[in-house]
Amino acid sequence: MTALSRRAFGTAALAALLAGCNDPRPRTGAAVRPGSAPASSPPPATAAHALRHSAPVRLQIPAIGVDTQVIRLGLAPDGTVQVPPVTAHDRAGWYGHSPTPGQVGPSVILGHVTVGAYGDGVFRHLARLHRGDRIVARLENGTAAMFAVSAVRTVTKADFPVNDVYGDVDRPELRLITCGGPRTGDGYLDNVIVFATLSSSTP
Repeated sequence: MTALSRRAFGTAALAALLAGCNDPRPRTGAAVRPGSAPASSPPPATAAHALRHSAPVRLQIPAIGVDTQVIRLGLAPDGTVQVPPVTAHDRAGWYGHSPTPGQVGPSVILGHVTVGAYGDGVFRHLARLHRGDRIVARLENGTAAMFAVSAVRTVTKADFPVNDVYGDVDRPELRLITCGGPRTGDGYLDNVIVFATLSSSTP
């Protein structure tokens, strides 16, 4: 992880978007303990070798028909993580202070479930994923990092598992995050989080 991604995060920063969807946006503040993937995520039978730093440019999830460009997200002026812009051509966004996909640690990618008047977001079917489903992160250097889903969790925003998502892990992992659950006038009540582990890579 980068120095910033090891720094403290808190759960208070959940901001409503124009699309009516809240995404978890960690704010520097309360300490995050080094952690591991949730108990429902078993270690892979064969651990894949970690990859070099290379930013993701595309994300593909065949089981739910996702094939999206990936943009880089930084920090907003208030210290929270940016979220992808609400546009007709919705794209996922990689939190640039987390490891790149395939590096040791949790690489974090966020996407919308809805994009306001434009309709469905790129992660609209994220909750339909199952353990073992394949996720491919295509990197700037031409490498394709293949991940296998280890767990899919739907949590209330008040109980967002900061440590499980942003805490240190000793292998390359991926976190995909969007909104879910019942919709209210202010947005969605829950977050959907997909946990995945690097299974292989191709040059």
